[in-house]
Amino acid sequence: MPPSPGVPAPDALEARIAELRAGVRRAMASGDRRTARELRADLRRAEQEWDTAVLGDAGEPEAPAPAAPEERRGLLPVREQVHQALTLLGVPSAPKLIGSVYAAFFPGDIPGTRLTSLRRDEERSFRTAPYARPYYLCAALTADLLAPARGLLTVSTWPLEQRIVGPLSPRTDFLAAAVRLAEHAGRTAPSADAQRLLWRFASNIPGAVAGTVGTVDPAVLAEAARAELDVHREPDRRRRASAAGRARAQLDDAERLFGSRLRALQDSARRRASSGETDR
Repeated sequence: MPPSPGVPAPDALEARIAELRAGVRRAMASGDRRTARELRADLRRAEQEWDTAVLGDAGEPEAPAPAAPEERRGLLPVREQVHQALTLLGVPSAPKLIGSVYAAFFPGDIPGTRLTSLRRDEERSFRTAPYARPYYLCAALTADLLAPARGLLTVSTWPLEQRIVGPLSPRTDFLAAAVRLAEHAGRTAPSADAQRLLWRFASNIPGAVAGTVGTVDPAVLAEAARAELDVHREPDRRRRASAAGRARAQLDDAERLFGSRLRALQDSARRRASSGETDR
């Protein structure tokens, strides 16, 4: 069916739609909510024009369809929302923190129910078609067993050392995340959600609170976090580097992303044996 008069050709519209979708992702990645909303509105118009060009005038206007879950939450699928939050944090993170960061710095929110199965879905996808996606949301690996660390998500494109957690890693990662979030928040006036999130970090870092309770100066937070991070960073880096070397030598591609379950099972068996438990 030829396009209606005055409506661009479908091929041109498809190119425009692809361009706008990429623009939405870039705007969200940089935290520019206003531009993301404007581009999303342009995208909807382009999609409507494509419908008109391909399907023609259907006569009676259709009632607007209910907003898709992704549109009600924000502008992206859940895995891309998680990827954006993790990219901003830059460290292995728990689902609750990922959700809080996304709500504070990006439009929409991440439903917690989807995060519980996300890593399993990502592992299943990788094992079915390895490296078919540009990135995977995967597990952090424990430095001792190279097993999946419970409740911590990372991004497959990060260096292996960044995806491993040792005894000092929870504190160093907390401080590193505080620095990154504070620097990001300092580029614009932080929203109320961002202020609350920064306060949660500042209240656990000596010297980071320098004003009214509940309010945080991002620059002060970043400086205090860096000062403590300098104390822990090098011993944590050495432990992670050593574990990463073992992982490269001992694990296959999938295990380097999602951990060695055999090691986790063996460790569990050793703990049961040492505590006097026996298999029934």
